[in-house]
Parts: sequence; structure tokens; C-alpha cells
Amino acid sequence: MAPKRLRIGTRASQLALWQANWIKSELERVYPGIEVELLKIKTMGDKILDVPLAQVGGKGLFVKEIEEAMLRGEIDLAVHSMKDVPTEFPEGLGLVVTTKREDPRDAFISDKVKFSELRQGARIGTSALRRQAQLLKARPDLEMVIIRGNVETRIRKLKEDNLDAVILAAAGLNRLGFADVATELLDVNFSIPAIGQGALGLECRLDDAATIEALSFLNHADTAAAVAAERALLKRCEGGCQVPIAAHGTVSGDTLSLVGFIASVDGKQTVRDSISGSTADAVKMGIELADKLLAAGGKAILEDVYQREIAH
Repeated sequence: MAPKRLRIGTRASQLALWQANWIKSELERVYPGIEVELLKIKTMGDKILDVPLAQVGGKGLFVKEIEEAMLRGEIDLAVHSMKDVPTEFPEGLGLVVTTKREDPRDAFISDKVKFSELRQGARIGTSALRRQAQLLKARPDLEMVIIRGNVETRIRKLKEDNLDAVILAAAGLNRLGFADVATELLDVNFSIPAIGQGALGLECRLDDAATIEALSFLNHADTAAAVAAERALLKRCEGGCQVPIAAHGTVSGDTLSLVGFIASVDGKQTVRDSISGSTADAVKMGIELADKLLAAGGKAILEDVYQREIAH
């Protein structure tokens, strides 16, 4: 039986609130009479907006304060963008649901100019080293400008910062009703998405059986398998901070296909490979592909990236 009341912890950004409200409405649809409350929690990632994520701690910046509130019993669950969720959880907490993935692609936003038509030395705004590395691999002449802030802020920076284009996740644009601002969507084989991009993750206390059971209908098995493989790859590569690692899993029937990518920040050194197998072996496949990438030069690339981060 579902709890009578559930408290969702969420960041206060427009996208985070949309995601939390969507989970709230789904819970209310399935469990008429349930009381679902949203609690807005400001995370370190929301406070530090003038420094690249890689320099201030990466993924955990968007979840730590929310997890602390859960451990104190102030909230029952958290709704995260999967690409923001670290591969390690505090003791007693865990990921219990992965929702059906939205469009996983990166959206290219410009003044009607496609990526292939960009001028020499064009200025591209992005918040991700992963995107930066892949675009520089294709076009070493591009100038990458790190931009932070919510979806609307980053769209505005196209004109405010005199950029030729900005790159954002298509999923966020779609959820907020901004799909029409994208000039084009970059193919996943050209710009491999972030780990978990497009999916939402629900985290709660692992001893809260009633909440876990109540949330189970939101889990999407194919997405959960694909994201589990992607996250296993990331964990094996020790990509806890924001590093140029990408992976994307797709499921057809019982078969999972996974592509992985490791690069230097400038895109000059890259390693890419793929693997396919049974969805039941998702985590094992992620680890296996990570080992292949690391052995093929990925380990040396990542060691250099980490050394540069420490130097900064």
C-alpha cells in the first residue's frame, strides 16, 4: 500500500522543478488521494555559477545537500537528472527507479547555422568537457566557452556572450517546451551523450520499503539496463568529477548495445569502442567496455586530465 504522504526533495531550477512536478503528477495519477509535497533545496552547484564544474567537484555538487536532507528524514525521495548522479551513494541511500529516457541527443542552438556550416574559429558555449572534446575532435579550430546556469540562461548567452552556438541536452529543452529553439540535434554517433542523459533517477532510503514499492511503476526496464551499463563504465573509469567520458546504451529486445568514449579535453587524444550483449549483463558489460577503453589509451588520457585539474 502506498504511503499517504511523500516529500520530494528537488533543486529549485526550472528544469528540476518540472521533473519533480512530473513525478508528483504521476504519483497522484496512480495513487488518488496521496499527498505529495515538493521541498526546494539549494545545492552547491546552484550557488557556484562562475566556475567550471570540473574545478569545483563535478557531479556531487547537485545532489549532496538533497541526500543530507534525506538522511535526516526531511524528505522521502529525490528526483535527479541521471547525468548529475554520482556513481557512489551515501550509506543507506540508493537509486531505486530509472524513468523512461527522453531524447538523449545534444541540441545545437545557433542563429540558423548548422554545425557543419560554422565559420572558422566559431565560439561555442557548453558546460560539458565531454561535448567540448567531441566537438574539438571534429573541428579543432573552434573556441570553447564554458557557460553555466539554467536552460533559459544558457540559451540567452548565445546573444549576450556573442556566441556562434550553444549546446544543451535536448531532453531539457523538450521538457521545458523549448524544443523549437534547437537548430539541429546532433547524432549520438557524432556527439555521444553524457552518462544517463535524458533519464531521471529516483533516490530514496533503502530501508523505506513502502516508498520503494510505491515508486516501482515509474521504472523503465530498458532505460534502467542501458543507464546501469553507462554508469558501470563511468564508475570503472573513476569518472567521479566532470571528465571527458561519454557512453550511450540502447536496447533492442534483450540485447544491449553500448558505445563508450574517453578523450583529452582538447579532443586531440580519443579512444572509442563498443560492445553488445544481454541486458541481464548490463553492469558487467559497462565494466568490460571501460577496461577495453582504459587499456587502449584511456587510462593515460584520464590521468593527464586529472593532473591538469589538480594543477588548476
